[in-house]
Amino acid sequence: MPPLVPVPVRPPRRTAQLRVGRLRVGRLRVGRLRVGRLRVGRLEVGRLEAGRLAAGLLAVALLAGCAALPEFAERGSGQWRPKPEVGPQADLQPQVPRDPGPRGGVPNPPPGEPEGCRDPDPAVVATCLAPISAITVLPGGQSALVAERTTGRIVRVERGAAPVEIATLAVDAAGDGGLTGLALSPSYAEDELIFAYVTTSTGNEVVRFAPGDPPKPVLTGIPRGASGNAGALGLDGTGALLIATGDGGDPAAGADPGSLAGKVLRVDTSGTPPSTNPDPGSPVVASGLRAPGGLCTDPMTGTSWVTDTDADGDILRRVVPGQPLGAPAWTWRDRPGAAGCVVAQGRMQVALTDRAAMFVLGLGPGEQFVGEPRTVPLERYGRVAAAALGPEGAVVWLGTVNTEGTGPIPSDERVFQLFEVAGGGSQD
Repeated sequence: MPPLVPVPVRPPRRTAQLRVGRLRVGRLRVGRLRVGRLRVGRLEVGRLEAGRLAAGLLAVALLAGCAALPEFAERGSGQWRPKPEVGPQADLQPQVPRDPGPRGGVPNPPPGEPEGCRDPDPAVVATCLAPISAITVLPGGQSALVAERTTGRIVRVERGAAPVEIATLAVDAAGDGGLTGLALSPSYAEDELIFAYVTTSTGNEVVRFAPGDPPKPVLTGIPRGASGNAGALGLDGTGALLIATGDGGDPAAGADPGSLAGKVLRVDTSGTPPSTNPDPGSPVVASGLRAPGGLCTDPMTGTSWVTDTDADGDILRRVVPGQPLGAPAWTWRDRPGAAGCVVAQGRMQVALTDRAAMFVLGLGPGEQFVGEPRTVPLERYGRVAAAALGPEGAVVWLGTVNTEGTGPIPSDERVFQLFEVAGGGSQD
């Protein structure tokens, strides 16, 4: 090691000290500006030299001006969030995963036509299923449980893997019945319980089961009929199970307080009405449904919505516990087949089965719709019905029912992913 050489120490020079607000200049000399330590808020400069005093003073003045930084109290309070906008722009394009590379718009031109159960579309997760009535995404967001309406099968699907059968429930799929609703227990990570809405030979009911165990009834006595048997399940964000029931082919059932048909019901995981229900002794929280197609809850506000149909067309209803469902929040008079729904990032998204599209509405304060409604065309996938939201709220999982309509392709039915829509779309 070379010998250490002492470094001469200069005697300290007398300097002036300058303070401007929170700006502190350690050493200031005429002729050359030396700043031993400069602090502006949390900005530190070790050594700053200028050739002339004028330039140095100008720098000091500029930094002093920068020292007064604006405060954004609303961001720190956690109350601020961007205003949702659905404005008039070009056609909406669904965003799907690309491979390789980051996710982006639907590949153009299309990636190729399916061959049997092999579908080259990077958005497609699973193929060759029976008509898909419900989807619920598993924790982690990489896989989901899918309900087949006509077979009663529940399968787990994941990209790059063959579907795995979890259970097959006994169902009567006559009319619009069968296996039509699916939800995970609020404590699924611990109990692995799955809830299902099924039509049997005697009625409609909600059952629960864990993989490998037989199903157990949770709520029974929901009337069935020649139509109006489909139901939907969801969670309300408080640990309770929401159930939307059809009217069982009886239009008067929805208004009958003694019937569970045509209602929105709320129970705990054992089927008992929570004490926070409008009537603690009843599972009914809202009445007036006919043929619910989807049930969804806004994760930000806790407001629940249900798609339905009435004499004027397909409709979207907002659920207000303790009150009749009342006038629709939105009506599609051309009856495009409003089905599954999700709410994410200030947008309501509804699967329109007969239009092969997703319908998008912006949600503003007070659950009011803002901006222009937009339609996301999904002709490549066909008749979409089931919809579910991924854990982060950025990916929508969709399932098709093409074999119940016209023009199915070899890989139907399919489950595919749609990233949160971006931009505008065709005005509806």
